Amino acid sequence: MLGHGWRRLVLKVGSALIAPEGKGCSTRYLLTLARFISECRSRGIEVVLVSSGSVAAGRSAIAFSHQPLPIPVKQAMASVGQYQMMQLWQNLLDCHCGQLLLTHDDFHNRRRYLNIENTLRTLLDHQVLPIINENDSVATAELKLGDNDNLAALVATAVDADVLIICSDIDGLYSANPRSNPQAQFIAEVERITPEIFAMAGGSHHNVGTGGMVTKLQAAQKAGQQGIDTLIVNGQKAAVFEALLDGKAAGTLFHRQQERLSAKKHWLLHGLKSQGQIQLDAGAVKALQQQGASLLAKGVSAVSGQFDKGDAVLLCDSSGSPFAKGICQYPASELSRIKGLHSQHIAATLGYCPREEVIHRDDLVLLSAAEAAAQSSS
Repeated sequence: MLGHGWRRLVLKVGSALIAPEGKGCSTRYLLTLARFISECRSRGIEVVLVSSGSVAAGRSAIAFSHQPLPIPVKQAMASVGQYQMMQLWQNLLDCHCGQLLLTHDDFHNRRRYLNIENTLRTLLDHQVLPIINENDSVATAELKLGDNDNLAALVATAVDADVLIICSDIDGLYSANPRSNPQAQFIAEVERITPEIFAMAGGSHHNVGTGGMVTKLQAAQKAGQQGIDTLIVNGQKAAVFEALLDGKAAGTLFHRQQERLSAKKHWLLHGLKSQGQIQLDAGAVKALQQQGASLLAKGVSAVSGQFDKGDAVLLCDSSGSPFAKGICQYPASELSRIKGLHSQHIAATLGYCPREEVIHRDDLVLLSAAEAAAQSSS
């Protein structure tokens, strides 16, 4: 694999590898990962590390036995654990490390997103290893990215990586959960992630992690749309990383797609959280899907959710199924008043008409069936 000319990779390491007992950092698996990172760097391959585990690492410092953990307790654990985790990585690696803590809001804001790109590229230009985690010490449910698999995919896009390597505690993707189904078949390569592929995934079984195979598939899909290969490998096996360094296959390889979304539409699809839904009539659905048109108020039949101007919303057909996502130019309260109206009647209803388009075609992206399912569940 490395023989194929990787120049930059993003390595995602989960809580189960950082804190396998769930009560503090451990070097059990990280020594192998640190050696892999160092060897990649010695070969001229730039590495960005996305490391989970701050909450699990901080559990030993704050005694709290009740489940689920209240948000303030998790945030306090993350505050302690993040320091311990960074200290451990710095001790294991023979290079300078830089820390970035991010929330969903950082990807929601276009200016902050560009700042993330610039910071990461500057660190890499100066041979500093970026170590990234979600900012669990301040993130709330509304701001959280939800899992570091998807965060890693967004980071891979920001740094224009060649490959995203997601370290799991199983060998890769199986046709079913191998822990409960002995007949499950290992899948070495996936050309395209379809709803059938998603159907193979199960939830997380680990009590210190937030993701499962579903989030790893979501991450692979995001990365693939930007021309980035994804590998899901078993991070507990040293032989996996020896194989990768020897240019051999390991884990499940998800091939990059040939057709890439523009940077803006990729940001819209994966960096912005939907704040509501707009239901369209059949004519508007056809115009958006087949003619590349903008959405006008006349095509809107129903509005749900509390969103403001500039927020991302899902667009649904007459049956309520999402098929597109876009940035709305009207708040929900105003859109509810002008739905179904011709553009020339907007000013008479609202007293002003800032834009004829409810969503401009440049601020809109169509969804595949798998993307629509992922957006609906996020």
